[in-house]
Amino acid sequence: MLGGIVLAAGIVMIPYPGPGWLVVFAGLAILATEFSWARRVLHFARARYDGWTEWLGRQSIIVRLAVLAATGLVVLLTLYLLNALYLVAGWVGLGHWTWLQSPFFA
Repeated sequence: MLGGIVLAAGIVMIPYPGPGWLVVFAGLAILATEFSWARRVLHFARARYDGWTEWLGRQSIIVRLAVLAATGLVVLLTLYLLNALYLVAGWVGLGHWTWLQSPFFA
């Protein structure tokens, strides 16, 4: 149960700055102590992650910046949809910027 919760939390955290992949691998490692399928998935995911980071390291600065920008857009979109941008705008006196309000919280 704990491994599943840690894994789910890690998957949610992947696009955000911080230890998303580390938490995913920790969740899989916890599950791998009891399930052989989790051990196989852990080895597969680590190989793909290492391959991705090696590939990204070989790319030009433009490709790396594009990946960084895409990650930033995912973060901003999520913050917008969760109404966090409007909440913070209200804290700093910009509550009249209604365009920051999420359609889910309007």
